[in-house]
Amino acid sequence: MRDIFTTLVIFGSIPLILRRPWIGILLWCWISYMNPHRLSWGFAYNFPFAQVIVLATLIGMVSQKVKFEIPWTRESKWLLAFVLWMCVTTGFAYYPDAAWEQLVKVLKIQFMTFITLILINSRERVIAMVWAIALSLGFFGIKGGIFTLINGGAYRVQGPPGTFIGGNNELALALVMCIPLIRFLQLNTSQAWLRMGLGGAILFSAIAAIGSHSRGALLAMGIMGGFFWLKSRKKFMTACMIVAAVGMVIAIMPAEYYERMNTIKTYDEDESAMGRINAWWFAYNLAMERPLVGGGFETFHPHLFYRLAPNPLDYHDVHSIYFEVLGEHGFVGLFMFLLLALMAWRTATRVRKRSAKDPALKWMADLMAMVQVSMAGYAAGGAFLGLAYFDLYYHLVALIVVSAHLLDAKLDERERERAAGLVGPPHPVPPPTGQLSSRIVTSSQRGPQ
Repeated sequence: MRDIFTTLVIFGSIPLILRRPWIGILLWCWISYMNPHRLSWGFAYNFPFAQVIVLATLIGMVSQKVKFEIPWTRESKWLLAFVLWMCVTTGFAYYPDAAWEQLVKVLKIQFMTFITLILINSRERVIAMVWAIALSLGFFGIKGGIFTLINGGAYRVQGPPGTFIGGNNELALALVMCIPLIRFLQLNTSQAWLRMGLGGAILFSAIAAIGSHSRGALLAMGIMGGFFWLKSRKKFMTACMIVAAVGMVIAIMPAEYYERMNTIKTYDEDESAMGRINAWWFAYNLAMERPLVGGGFETFHPHLFYRLAPNPLDYHDVHSIYFEVLGEHGFVGLFMFLLLALMAWRTATRVRKRSAKDPALKWMADLMAMVQVSMAGYAAGGAFLGLAYFDLYYHLVALIVVSAHLLDAKLDERERERAAGLVGPPHPVPPPTGQLSSRIVTSSQRGPQ
């Protein structure tokens, strides 16, 4: 039944995508984050739905004569440079076959990121895209939160198998990143029942992230929660939500959970933690050996571990976005990765400050604030997870680029109208209160002329 439903939705949406290609981005988000085909057991499990969506979107763009114009901000230019650098490092990869296979996957993600920059070019489309992401990941948040409550936190919450978020750690980070986006929708929704539902989704998603038993998620939740409160314009309500989530976690999670979390303090006695540190040292040693290009994609291999890791017999995946990029693309790649994040953060701050005082652009200020919270969660949780090429992070960058482009276009439009005399100055300055009162009194004393 799930196979039939997924197939009907995807193929039934093709005529709509051909007429309105931007809807293909929404379907791409749904298939990429919720992975509905991975929740089935039949023919749809391995069917290439993503390729169908991409093909329909491209055909629609051509047939509807969509201009292939990308907002070339510093972020989009730097992202393109980073993608090209990954192509360069793949040419020098230690394991070429595996590296080229991974490069193709990454290029597909980045290709759709740039298609997103072309098609998502209005407020309505931006908000629709956030809804698509929030509903797709929120499904696992609500499902996982209920699962955690029913079972008293005894079992780990997992994501759909064979996907970016299949493991408990990966799903937890995705939920941490999604919670701020749900909050943005809640802040910009007028219906009371919908705001309550989104509030419940936030609460369940937080419980599900804790129910994953991921230590990295716990640290990410703490950092994200702090930014969540700082960036929210309704701090009291946000504080109540955080307290409620913490209270429920304390009430339901078993003793085994706290024992696992306490190993953060004694990481040097934990085999898993020491394995990660061993992998991080391997990445650093590899980058020191090949500082420019690193080892290429899929370089974390037992053979190289034996030569470069402090403990050659303790082979582990990298479990860190930073050391993943460092090991695979060298110091140059890590510099580009970090600078992209810094650029995006600063642009989000600029957009947030310039739009906060304008009622018509208040939604943009809320979005940029919550995107920054999501980025903070990714930066913290990603330190312990190898998700450097996760779609959602690059979609956050795309949202920042599009919002900056929309803001600049709106301000330019107002400036042109002002120059043409269609509108007044942006902020007329009233005379000082004392002078105004003096003129009024003088006029009244003067009497009729």
